[in-house]
Amino acid sequence: MLISTKRRFAALPESSILTLTYTSPEASTVDYKDYYRILGVERAATDQEIRRAFRQLAREFHPDVNPGATAEERFKEINEAYTVLSDADKRKRYDQLNRSYRDWQGTRRSEFDWARWTQQAQQQRPPATQEAESNGVFSEFFNAVFGDSGRRNRTTNSAPPKPPIRGQDVETTLTISLEEACHGTTQTLGRGSRTFTAHIPPGVQTGTRIRFAAQGESGFAGGEPGDLFVTLTVGEHPVFERRGDDLVVEVDVPVVTAALGGDVRLPTLEGDIRLKIPPETQSGQMIRLRGRGMPQLRNPEVRGDLYARVMLKLPARLTEEEVDLFQQLAELRPEDSEG
Repeated sequence: MLISTKRRFAALPESSILTLTYTSPEASTVDYKDYYRILGVERAATDQEIRRAFRQLAREFHPDVNPGATAEERFKEINEAYTVLSDADKRKRYDQLNRSYRDWQGTRRSEFDWARWTQQAQQQRPPATQEAESNGVFSEFFNAVFGDSGRRNRTTNSAPPKPPIRGQDVETTLTISLEEACHGTTQTLGRGSRTFTAHIPPGVQTGTRIRFAAQGESGFAGGEPGDLFVTLTVGEHPVFERRGDDLVVEVDVPVVTAALGGDVRLPTLEGDIRLKIPPETQSGQMIRLRGRGMPQLRNPEVRGDLYARVMLKLPARLTEEEVDLFQQLAELRPEDSEG
């Protein structure tokens, strides 16, 4: 068997390009497999980075989504690379092979000792199974280095295994009203023919991101569905201004009521109430109503406050008597008449 490659991979530094030669009685030729390059990760990649790269590539080239011989061969390579790099023992042996060969390249005092890497693997493979393995899932390079470690899952001319691939997560946006954000709501969401009832809890704000498990893209080969992430926007309200969990509302107060005290109608998200106005209330003054604001998202039993901003309402179309009364007031309080 001859193992040889002289292909240069632009994405890799010069020191990581290997030319490997190994001869066995069969004298067939196979290519060296750079598993890190196949998955597009660095040699120091973490298990999580390797898993993430595999899932992304496997989803792209999975035969269920991308039929065709080219994609199928690419999927075989991806699966083989992940089989080695996700297994601590196989990855350790594969990394040792690369380090040993790079060290040898620096000296070249003798022929590279391939027996160290292939003899054990060849002994593990009965001659009767070698031809069958060449038609199996894994490459001759894999079989030469790792022996029949993957053979128990293969038969002659078997199709490549289809590991379950989790479906992709989906991001979307949703706009709701302030009332819906206050009381909570349900919305029918879905993709294509798939719909479900999404429960929006009380207290959400613009930018709140809610995860709905298993409502994303379908998985492949028995893989679980991805998740759906909904980012909310709470629409502006014509009456109320929201400040976190608090609300601000303007309330018109007649001059007489502001001066002498009384009560006025005040809108809230639960309906109108009567707001008590203390005597001598000034225009722009804020009156606080505890617990009349928005519920807290994490603890909806606790609510913010409602602030009523007093806006003085001047009388229009004064009668002669009313004008006389205002003139008398002006004479009594000349300091209030100064500009």
